[in-house]
Formats: sequence, structure tokens, C-alpha cells
Amino acid sequence: MSCFNCQNCKQGAHAYFCLDKNDFVINESHNTQILENKERSGWKKGNKNYEIHRRKARKEVEV
Repeated sequence: MSCFNCQNCKQGAHAYFCLDKNDFVINESHNTQILENKERSGWKKGNKNYEIHRRKARKEVEV
């Protein structure tokens, strides 16, 4: 097997298609980024404003 010089591996993408291997390749050197857990800043159960909003919304639905 020899490289076809398609330059897909040289573009710096996380994943690319290699014509020589006839398969997708995941570039391990680019996967060093650590994903952090995202915190949800929306309504949370137990929050006073959440409970008031929830009760108002339920009353509107019932009427």
C-alpha cells in the first residue's frame, strides 16, 4: 500500500477518509481536547422562582 497523496491527512481534521486504507481515520493527536460537563442554568426544581412559574403554568393549562 502506498499513499495517493490526497492530502486529507495533512488538513488537520479530526477525522478524514484515507483512500489508501479505504476507510475513515480518526486523528488521535487532535483528540486531546477535554470536554467539560455543561451546567444547566435554566429552571431548577426546588428554586422558588421555578416553583412559582410552574404553578402559574399549570393553572393556565387547567383553565
